[in-house]
Amino acid sequence: ACLTQGDSEQLLTFLQDEKNQIMGCVLIGPLIKDVLKNGKSLDHCQAAITHLITTCSPNELLHSLLELIEDIAPGVISETILVLIPHLQTVLLQLEEGKAAGVGSALSALQKQLSRLPVPYTRQQEEADQYGVCRCCHALAAFTKPFIEEVKRKNGNYITNSEDEELRTELLKFCMWSLREPLLEAELNRDRKSALWLFATEIMVILPAIHESLSELLFFNSVKKSPQTDSSQSTESRACLAYLLFVQLISIDSFPAIFSPVFVLQCNMEYINQLLSSKAIALQFYSIYNFCRCMLKTSNHAGVESYIVKNIRSQVEFSMQPGNANRWFLGEELLSLLRLVFYLPQGAQTDLLNSMDRIMETLNLLRYLLIRDKELKNAWEELYRIKDEYLKVLRVCISISRGYYCAELKALREDQKLKVQQATNKCCYVSQVLQSALVTFDLMESLIVRVEEITEEKVKTPSQTTLSTSDEPLSPCSEN
Repeated sequence: ACLTQGDSEQLLTFLQDEKNQIMGCVLIGPLIKDVLKNGKSLDHCQAAITHLITTCSPNELLHSLLELIEDIAPGVISETILVLIPHLQTVLLQLEEGKAAGVGSALSALQKQLSRLPVPYTRQQEEADQYGVCRCCHALAAFTKPFIEEVKRKNGNYITNSEDEELRTELLKFCMWSLREPLLEAELNRDRKSALWLFATEIMVILPAIHESLSELLFFNSVKKSPQTDSSQSTESRACLAYLLFVQLISIDSFPAIFSPVFVLQCNMEYINQLLSSKAIALQFYSIYNFCRCMLKTSNHAGVESYIVKNIRSQVEFSMQPGNANRWFLGEELLSLLRLVFYLPQGAQTDLLNSMDRIMETLNLLRYLLIRDKELKNAWEELYRIKDEYLKVLRVCISISRGYYCAELKALREDQKLKVQQATNKCCYVSQVLQSALVTFDLMESLIVRVEEITEEKVKTPSQTTLSTSDEPLSPCSEN
């Protein structure tokens, strides 16, 4: 009745009477809803809530607050979270037993509600913070601090208390969830210290603070057997962690320097693929575009380069879908990238077998682009020129390589007349390798022929050419 009539002062007096404290938990929900409804911090209502938080049973209060979180209306998600978080923290700090489970339940419920809100992407959206995502992230970071301090006081690898280990696990889950939502979807740039950038920095500080090794999370997660290894540590979370560490360089100074660059690259390939193919990170075209250029210029590894070329096709295909058009993978910017793709470093002297993976993916990409050239706007003339130059050199390279391997195969067959069994077995193996090389050259030439056929079809009937089943990407494995 007091709340309905707006008489919060009388309600506070009622609650301060010791004989009425038994019903306090029942009123915590209506009081908080009244604060939200009025859109301002009412002194007597806030005083009543504070009184209940300090006098009622922490376990009952936690149950009531979690119910409030579960029932948040769509239009007041951030407002409710911001009001509840300080009270949740106070209640959890009062718990004598089951604190870790309570912290985990609270964080899970809060993050579940936060994930319903759209993540701001542009600077203007982040500064406006229309849906309160940035404010909620800041509040969540503040909420976890006293619990992080509890874990920090423990001796990391020698935690024997199950309650302490459970609290550490719940905080780790919070970090991994935060990396996936909202940080994976945000535009993070060290040149612009935005609210979400600061939240990302907080997460990267929390992980070592709770005695969690970044290198173990990234490189040895699959073999690490511990309570921390659960579904919350998804590939998406670790991919975002790798991005913040190796691209944005957050906490890179504390990362062990014992790992070789090759090992780091190999371990990160799974995350690179996730970042390149994930819709959540697809908005960061500029960073991906620069990454592709850098890898094509410096990797010197055909397998890695074929991986990059394959993902360039994925990004082009995504950009061609309605509503996803992006200049970095269409038009002139794409051509700049293609000049690096359609390139043989050693020209006609290129070792085709060592470069086979990249060349096959490159030919498949070229065929796809020619089929879909209408979406490339005004770039098709330059694409055709790049195509002609690349195929001209590749044809010469195939011709030279074919002649060399044919000669080697002929010489080897003469050597097979040797009667020593060991030598015979060795010759048979090398013979198979040489024959496989010749089959690969045939496959490359068949792709070149198909590319030229598509070009001729485009010239004759440019509006009628469509992708047929024969135009699926080919590889040496599928052919053999």
